[in-house]
Amino acid sequence: MLARRFTIVCLLMSLFGMFFAILVAEAGRPARSWDEATRICGFGCPTNLRH
Repeated sequence: MLARRFTIVCLLMSLFGMFFAILVAEAGRPARSWDEATRICGFGCPTNLRH
């Protein structure tokens, strides 16, 4: 019973760790060029479908 709970806790913690690593990696990554273009052209381009 204790081993089963320990296994479940370890699996949950590893999932949380991977999710947190993805968030940290995405935050440190520079913006892509097309993201910069849509941010600059947000109000000037009527064909932008994100509004």
